[in-house]
Amino acid sequence: MNGIVEYLKKQHGYARMSELKQAGFHTRRIRESLDKGAIEKVTAGLYRIADLEPEGDYSQGYIDVCLAMSESVICLLSALAYHNLSDVNPPKVYIALPNKSKQSKLIYPPVEVFFFRNNLYELGIRKVETPTGNFKIYDAEKTVCDIFRFRNTLGEDLALEALSNYLKRPDSDLIKLQQYAIKSHLKTILLPYLKAMVIK
Repeated sequence: MNGIVEYLKKQHGYARMSELKQAGFHTRRIRESLDKGAIEKVTAGLYRIADLEPEGDYSQGYIDVCLAMSESVICLLSALAYHNLSDVNPPKVYIALPNKSKQSKLIYPPVEVFFFRNNLYELGIRKVETPTGNFKIYDAEKTVCDIFRFRNTLGEDLALEALSNYLKRPDSDLIKLQQYAIKSHLKTILLPYLKAMVIK
């Protein structure tokens, strides 16, 4: 069991079943490690150290999800929390997938999946590299636009809070935000609020 944990540590805490077998670990030993709680199953064929500690100001769940589903991008409420644009603490990891892509069944963490058209899926993706793995997330400008796009589902108050907090950031980029709003077909919805808040 310890051998598997030590191996996973060298792999930044994660490994696929094929990698474990290639390293010489029998399926029975992997099962024993699971039963004893030394490792955890993220999804079919993907395992992680049970007590893997997150690094920095993001959720370890972001890494779990992006490893399990390579096309997933952290979005909406999860991206909102990551960028400190709201005090919201989502109970699930919100992810975007391109239309018609397949969704893997995750054991943990719970996810909320949104399917985006390709032009909206590809806009504003940022890759975050960490000691325990990498994940993709939408940048702050795309996150604000997405919150406005889903304002009827998530609440208009949340959209206004996100925009207000974004404008307070020292690195806010109004030109970029306006470009994203136009590309997201939100020009007539988001820009009047932006103009009112900037003038105010």
